Amino acid sequence: MDDMESRARRTEGAGAMSRNRVGDFGRIRGDFDRIVGSVVYATMTTVDGRGRPRARVLVPVWETDGDRPVGWLATHPTPVKTAHLAGNPHTTLSYWSPAQNTVAVDAVATWADAAGVRRRVWELYRVGSPPGAGYDPGAYWSTPDDPEFRVLRLDPWRIQVLRGADLVRGAPSRIWRAPDVKPAPVPGR
Repeated sequence: MDDMESRARRTEGAGAMSRNRVGDFGRIRGDFDRIVGSVVYATMTTVDGRGRPRARVLVPVWETDGDRPVGWLATHPTPVKTAHLAGNPHTTLSYWSPAQNTVAVDAVATWADAAGVRRRVWELYRVGSPPGAGYDPGAYWSTPDDPEFRVLRLDPWRIQVLRGADLVRGAPSRIWRAPDVKPAPVPGR
């Protein structure tokens, strides 16, 4: 549980937590897109087979599939990242700006190597998705068919958005959960 969730539970009880949950990703998508597009770089954390975390900074791109967010990561298949995700596909991505605008994404990562997906993700990076996030992948790979150009699909099960202005007012972060994910039990209950 992060500090904001913990503080909300202590000061206002379980009712505060239900007020900051959003059932429809569309309710936070505008802020999600603005923060991700302005920050651009995310810290991605994976864990090794012994449960030790490893963080790296990278640039995912995002879109929606129906009403669900989907992330894409153009990446080199490094041995550490590949081994970590083979052992545990869960990852967390964190965006932070000096204005205290934050996005935290808990997701499941899977390799998506179909030629059509690679071309589509290449184009998302080239044009920016959301606007501001992305880059010219041609600076790192020759084409979408380059064997070193790999794509990870990021399927979020939880996204937390907090604007700095809300933090100053004491307003809780807003949390979206995938509809098929059950909330974690409240400790001590």
